[in-house]
Amino acid sequence: MRLGAVVLTMGNRPEELRALLDSVAKQDGDQVEVVVVGNGSPLPALPEGVRTIELPENVGIPAGRNVGIEAFGPGGSDVDVLLFLDDDGLLPGTDTAELCRQAFAADPELGIISFRIADPETGVTQRRHVPRLRASDPLRSSRVTTFLGGANAVRTTVFQQVGGLPDDFFYAHEETDLAWRALDAGWMIDYRSDMVLHHPTTAPSRHAVYHRMVARNRVWLARRNLPALLVPVYLGVWLLLTLARRPSKTALRAWFGGFREGWKAPCGPRRPMKWRTVWRLTRLGRPPVI
Repeated sequence: MRLGAVVLTMGNRPEELRALLDSVAKQDGDQVEVVVVGNGSPLPALPEGVRTIELPENVGIPAGRNVGIEAFGPGGSDVDVLLFLDDDGLLPGTDTAELCRQAFAADPELGIISFRIADPETGVTQRRHVPRLRASDPLRSSRVTTFLGGANAVRTTVFQQVGGLPDDFFYAHEETDLAWRALDAGWMIDYRSDMVLHHPTTAPSRHAVYHRMVARNRVWLARRNLPALLVPVYLGVWLLLTLARRPSKTALRAWFGGFREGWKAPCGPRRPMKWRTVWRLTRLGRPPVI
């Protein structure tokens, strides 16, 4: 089973990027081909054999990763599986690639694997990095309904069947958009606690556009993928959850600005999931209203 890896970078973490690439090169089994995409920035010197693409401007996370996918042929067709890894992450084990090969080979319905993210100093996995509602035990592997954007592996047949990440999202919720489309097409998603990416503990709100993008893309996610009856339910639940978290006035203003933008701006093609997919998500523990 042929594996490739896509690493997106802004060029501002050259030491961490080099360490990540070294950890990929040390993986057991056949060599993992790597493409590094410079998202609006020049790339530093990289190890021999690593392919590079420098984009003239920052096109956002999903569009940048899509460029990396296409570097492996249409829909990534030159390989069987693509790993997506944050440029400041690191694979501490040498068996991650081999575990991916075994998992995909053993389960023909498996489309996506979400890795466990752990802080390299403490070993702690943040609750938000466990892609399910029952997130108290990050060491429990399970079927899930979404995945982590910078620590995952995707069977390239998924991209060829349902398309890539939504370019216009720029940042936030692009993984769930792809996950819902994959699940609607019959694929499954696994969270695997034994496949670990070391990554420093961070807060998602460190990004200046966080609150606006989260709100706008939440609306787009619903408009693109949910049956019409569930759109107001899903967005109403998230509005209440946002208010319950008591964000600052500045954050709340940005959130409502993004929420309005999500309704006014085009969201891309609408392909509502089947009701049987809604039931499938519910049985997996996360109905698409939360």
